Amino acid sequence: MTHSEVGVERWADDTTPDEAQIRRMLADEGLRPYSWSNGPGDVYAAHTHSYHKVIYVVSGSITFGLPERGENVQLAAGDRLDLPADIVHDAVVGPHGVVCLEAHRG
Repeated sequence: MTHSEVGVERWADDTTPDEAQIRRMLADEGLRPYSWSNGPGDVYAAHTHSYHKVIYVVSGSITFGLPERGENVQLAAGDRLDLPADIVHDAVVGPHGVVCLEAHRG
């Protein structure tokens, strides 16, 4: 995957990673994550960012919409989304809320 492609990595292990483990994985890439969370059903309208986002779901779930591509990407605990700069996206938080770790590439 290049830094211009949307990428999704599903967590394949039987045990879901905890926040400390995800922080270590991001740190191994030279990234400095921060945590954010939302309640059930919260919605983010379509928007873009000027930077590449790397998002890991720590707990709960969230669905990211990519309206210009006609795609939806549902993420659960342990899943990762790489979202390049300037990609239009929206999001809807799942029924149990969501906690994510996010970091930015230049």
